[in-house]
Amino acid sequence: MSTTLTLEEKKDLIRMAIAARKFAYAPYSDFKVGAALLAKNGKIYTGCNVENASFTPTSCAERTALFKAVSEGVTEFTDIAIVGAKTGEINEQITSPCGVCRQALFEFGGKNLNVIMAKTEDDFIEEDLDTLLPYGFGPSNVAGNSAIK
Repeated sequence: MSTTLTLEEKKDLIRMAIAARKFAYAPYSDFKVGAALLAKNGKIYTGCNVENASFTPTSCAERTALFKAVSEGVTEFTDIAIVGAKTGEINEQITSPCGVCRQALFEFGGKNLNVIMAKTEDDFIEEDLDTLLPYGFGPSNVAGNSAIK
C-alpha cells in the first residue's frame, strides 16, 4: 500500500462511502454499495451502484465515482474506499471491487491506487490495486497510441 493518508483521513473516506451508499439504486440485488474516490488534487468523488433491469447497463459504485471525476477532467487518483451490504443490514463482509471496476480504476489510478475495503470506519482492510489486479492491462500496454501521455 502506498497511501499517505492518516487513519482519520481513511475513516473520513470510509464515512463518505457509507453516505454515498444511501443513494444506491439496487432494486434487483438489494445490495447497496458506496465508494469515495480521492483524487491527487485532494478532491473526493463519491458514487453508488445503479442497477438496471437488463443488468448490463448497471454501474458499480466505484465506476460511478470514477466516471463522475473523469467527466470533470480529473484523471489521477490515490485512494478509494468501498462499502457494501444488503439494504438494512450491517456490513458483515468486505466488499471488494469487481473485475470490471478493477480494470477501470487501473486505467486512471495505476497499480499503486490504495483500495480501502470497509465494513465500518473502524473495520477495514487495504490493498494496492496491483495486488487486486496483478499484471493489469493499462495505457502503457498500448504502445504507439498517440492519445496516451
